[in-house]
Amino acid sequence: MTDPTPGIHHVTCIASDPQRNLDFWVETLGLRLVKRSVNQDDPGTYHFFFSDAEGTPGTSMTFFPWKDLPAGQAGAGQVSRTAFRVPEGSLEYWERRFEDRGVEHGDRFERSVDAGERADASGDGRSETVLPFRDPDGLALELVAVPIPDDDPTVPWTGFVPEDAAIRGFHSVTLALSDPDPTAGLLRTMGFNELGSVTSTAGDSDSRRFAATGPVGTYVDLVRTTDRGRQGHGTVHHVAFQTPTDDDQLAMRAAVREAGLNPTRQIDRHWFRSVYFREFGGVLFELATSDPGYTSDEPLESLGERLVLPGEFETRRDEIESQLADVTVPRPEADGS
Repeated sequence: MTDPTPGIHHVTCIASDPQRNLDFWVETLGLRLVKRSVNQDDPGTYHFFFSDAEGTPGTSMTFFPWKDLPAGQAGAGQVSRTAFRVPEGSLEYWERRFEDRGVEHGDRFERSVDAGERADASGDGRSETVLPFRDPDGLALELVAVPIPDDDPTVPWTGFVPEDAAIRGFHSVTLALSDPDPTAGLLRTMGFNELGSVTSTAGDSDSRRFAATGPVGTYVDLVRTTDRGRQGHGTVHHVAFQTPTDDDQLAMRAAVREAGLNPTRQIDRHWFRSVYFREFGGVLFELATSDPGYTSDEPLESLGERLVLPGEFETRRDEIESQLADVTVPRPEADGS
């Protein structure tokens, strides 16, 4: 028996300029840089991890700043948008902040789920208010206002944004697919429950919503598209789902393989252990464990303050540092907002 995934673990994207990426995600969006490292498959490239105050699973947005790549275009076989949870009542704050800082954003709109007659639907059809925006590389993003329960597992970081507006991990990802049906079957294999069709007042294409079992990074929306995608700046590289323990991951890997896909062996990523595969529509999926976590090699109070080179990469520090651009991590005490 395969335990269902609690939801999204992290989302990894492609950026261009590393300093601009740091400034936007830390200073403008108020996420904490919890790990400053390198791409373990391309150690001459940074890997930045932005999350809540403690790097809770379900809160990490990570980036590879590959300056030499061209701009990308979201399309079939890609994550077409990534949404974050923010507390109810905070979208006005975010609109002001985006205006003050010149962030490209759209108007608020309402999105709702119509469960219809679905016997397996567990959603209540509740409407959600959404604020769409883009990062400096054009990555499609959203803030979704939700009630944050007292026992929510996320820990807001308040270095630049007040607690009552701080981002509280992922709400959802939307997968753009030429044929959503095979991916829908895979999500069921992974323990997602189909809630129903999603509609919005923004005139978006209709999509289907699936829900995982956990409170953060709960939703995956599937949308049909004929648009062709192109990987580059401003696109998502992959989306990772939580398989908290090695046993969970082993069972999920077996279930994915049984479904007809070809997952990799387990790969040690130092802060979690990973399995990768492309789902039926072409989106790169990862399964990630919860441990050992971002505090396995740095104290909680100083996460992200130094360049961490895991494993054998530490022996190549001088070589690797010589290939990386100099960057400055924004400090809360320097914020003038």
